[in-house]
Amino acid sequence: MSARHLGRTFGPLALVATLGACTSTAGTSGTSADSASANSASAPRAASGATLRTIRSRGTVRCGISQAAGFATPNEEGQWQGFDVDFCHAIAVAVFGDPAKVEFVPYTQSQRFSGLQSGEVDVLVNGTSITSSRSLLHGFHFGPVYLYDGQAFLAPKSLRVDKASALDGATVCVQQGTTTELNLTDFARRNNIKFRPVVIEDLRGAVAALASGRCDVISQDGAGLATTRTMLRNPNDYVVLPERISKEPIAPVVRYGDDQWLELINWVFRVPVQAEELGITRANVASFESSTDPSIRRFLGLEPGVTDAFGLDARWTARVIEKVGNYGEIFERNLGAKTPLGMTRGLNALWTEGGLMYAPPFR
Repeated sequence: MSARHLGRTFGPLALVATLGACTSTAGTSGTSADSASANSASAPRAASGATLRTIRSRGTVRCGISQAAGFATPNEEGQWQGFDVDFCHAIAVAVFGDPAKVEFVPYTQSQRFSGLQSGEVDVLVNGTSITSSRSLLHGFHFGPVYLYDGQAFLAPKSLRVDKASALDGATVCVQQGTTTELNLTDFARRNNIKFRPVVIEDLRGAVAALASGRCDVISQDGAGLATTRTMLRNPNDYVVLPERISKEPIAPVVRYGDDQWLELINWVFRVPVQAEELGITRANVASFESSTDPSIRRFLGLEPGVTDAFGLDARWTARVIEKVGNYGEIFERNLGAKTPLGMTRGLNALWTEGGLMYAPPFR
């Protein structure tokens, strides 16, 4: 395996056949399999309010996730934990007041849309990015962006490559059921270079292919690559190149046809961001009950009529913060500098700190 470096080019490598299904990764988008997995013309559409009624009758929220370190992994007791998992818990708190009232359904990226469209789950919180085709052609609504990301490359340091445009001729592992290959094609055309894409079913297969030299690099969303790097035997021998070749705004996904459920998801995902803006944390939320600031009182449900719609407990926003935390707390404990992923906030910092995270007013 050789890189274009000081006049050298990547040698051709045999394409890798699709490997067996296993887990997927967070932060991975998809279009190539979207039309196969979801047909909006024949897909069932829930009547407005039906989703929440079904959830209350069932007694749990069903949340579609994709297993990946930092985003959704089972602990030693078999309980799911991670960035995506925490947002699923927040939904359960809003509806039931109990973070445990959620069922997690793990999907590969190629399975996720059919699972949502069939009604097997109520919402996807698994690193799915917003695209026009998913909204306009395949019958999905997206909630607020809860992670801003972009497609990048994970390369062995031995390649001595420091930018994506130096990967001319590289064999690139990508996951099945994602937009990654399309993004590669667009990037190659803009930069007049060529890639050899290798489509692989799941993350473990891609890691094995990279480690064995069957592909030169892996390309997926940057957050996903942070996860992928931890799965390699010697993570410090690999580097995520700094360039991002696409925009990947990650958001929760629901079916068309139930505006009530969409709006509930919208405002649940905004609560942790608003809490961080106001300086409210898991540890200090109780101290804000005596606040005279009208914005804080409305946000925490201390004044009626703002947070008690859809039959929710008026104090559900405060309960979400008590049980799950604000956005900064969720990010740092799952993805931040003190975790194996070691991610910085970047675009996911608050808008007041140079990032893009911003919550509309609760009023």
